[in-house]
Amino acid sequence: MQFAMNFIDLVLHMDEHLPQIINDFGIWTYLILFLVIFCETGLVVTPFLPGDSLIFLLGALAKTGDINFPVIIAVLMLAAILGDTCNYEIGRFFGAKLFKNENSKIFKKQYLDRTHEFYEKYGGKTIIIARFVPIVRTFAPFVAGMGSMSYSKFISYNIFGGIGWVALFSFGGFFFGAIPWVQQNFFIVAIAIIIISLMPAVVTVIKSRRTKVKA
Repeated sequence: MQFAMNFIDLVLHMDEHLPQIINDFGIWTYLILFLVIFCETGLVVTPFLPGDSLIFLLGALAKTGDINFPVIIAVLMLAAILGDTCNYEIGRFFGAKLFKNENSKIFKKQYLDRTHEFYEKYGGKTIIIARFVPIVRTFAPFVAGMGSMSYSKFISYNIFGGIGWVALFSFGGFFFGAIPWVQQNFFIVAIAIIIISLMPAVVTVIKSRRTKVKA
């Protein structure tokens, strides 16, 4: 029982245990991190896994030499892209059946509705924008697979979004993660990065609404 509790704590707070994981598992750490990001983006049942904070911290650790920066960036980008692709395929084949039960505690319809709202606002760009929004990040490719978007259109947004997401947080951690104030106020920094990344989309929506009003 204690082992199970320790394992759950390790998974849910992987960003806090990362130095220990690197020390214990060595080169296998890259595979573990690949699986975490893949599952966080690729499975609708694991949106609780660390994403933004984990990537940011990895960038900070790469600065100190605890982990190879070019390698971890390549691993995380691949995991993010393949994760979304997997999620798209799951939504394509099983989406309607999984969310048929509105009282399901695992496949919550409110998450699905929230993602649909993003599609109404941003269209295909949702795949890119959702990368920076927890929960929605996990459900956006799933909804796309349910019929909102063709695969040829989805894959371009997927690749661009996956590369941009990993690059933003990893380079952010690499250049700013070692600053004492950042380490002590990491949650505030993560929220600030998300808000900044969403600003272009918000500006686009505001301009679009103003155009409709004038018309």
